Amino acid sequence: MKKLIASIQQNKSITKEELNVLLNTKATDIEQYLFSCARETADNIYGKDIYIRGLIEFTNFCKNNCYYCGLRRDNKSVERYRLNKENILDCCKKGYDLGFRTFVLQGGEDAYFTDEKICSIVSNIKENFPDCAVTLSIGEKEKHSYLEYFKAGADRYLLRHETANNEHYSRLHPAELSLNNRKRCLYDLKEIGYQTGCGFMVGSPYQTIDNLYEDLIFIKELSPHMVGIGPFIPQSATPFKNKSAGSLQTTLRLLAIIRLMNPHVLLPATTALGTIHPKGRELGILAGANVIMPNLSPVNVREKYTLYDNKLCTGKESAEGLNSLKKCINEIGYNIVCARGDFRGENNV
Repeated sequence: MKKLIASIQQNKSITKEELNVLLNTKATDIEQYLFSCARETADNIYGKDIYIRGLIEFTNFCKNNCYYCGLRRDNKSVERYRLNKENILDCCKKGYDLGFRTFVLQGGEDAYFTDEKICSIVSNIKENFPDCAVTLSIGEKEKHSYLEYFKAGADRYLLRHETANNEHYSRLHPAELSLNNRKRCLYDLKEIGYQTGCGFMVGSPYQTIDNLYEDLIFIKELSPHMVGIGPFIPQSATPFKNKSAGSLQTTLRLLAIIRLMNPHVLLPATTALGTIHPKGRELGILAGANVIMPNLSPVNVREKYTLYDNKLCTGKESAEGLNSLKKCINEIGYNIVCARGDFRGENNV
């Protein structure tokens, strides 16, 4: 089995059979060896540095009706909100003073925020904080919109593909959304020049090993700069409210496999991971992750951004708990650093 893991590490590829074995083995020594190989791979490129991103959830309005998401259009129990430009800049100022050098603007697909408004927000952040990176995570757009954001100063874009299988995609989303368009967006973003991130939910309803294998193959083909994965967590106001959550163990193993297959990728230990286990994000780092995204959103809106139930919104995952988070990361042998934390390709390690 260790030879199998060494082969994945060396060849940066995996077969469906190998994936099945690694996700289903009961051997804890093999699991720990997988994690140690992933850590070694990440350490060789990024050292013991863990990058922090300041997450600003600036709108919870969304035009879409995805079956898994608490922000879905038909969820009438959500108290909707929008942050204005001044609110957002204030979040950035507080984050900057804490040491954040990347800001992630995340929101639902909200038509109120026109291209002009997004460009104005991005350009203002860059003017006020020129040494910082701006990441957008605002869904599917036309290529010309992505280009305008890029010209305004956006550096990175996160857009989870959610699943690389068309049939599975159709079971997670309404008919007006398509995997082909989601992939089109990702390839447009890469072509424009963004540091581009994709990703998927682990344990989402109807997911199979075959689906996960297709995800890994798609990630390899896209060659993104970032990959965000986390366990599916049901939300009580969605059609998937009674579905089972994804597992910590499977998520950690997939993090490690993604690291081995894509050594240079920026790989977050997500809030969802921290939601299903009190040490989830530390365990994610020990499985090969190297990014954490504390919440810079105003305290009074954090509980309204209800992607899933019981989402962490106070404590160590928030900016206020940064010192506590630093201590937890130090205890596992890593250091949170004050840096943009850009992707390190093979030619700029």
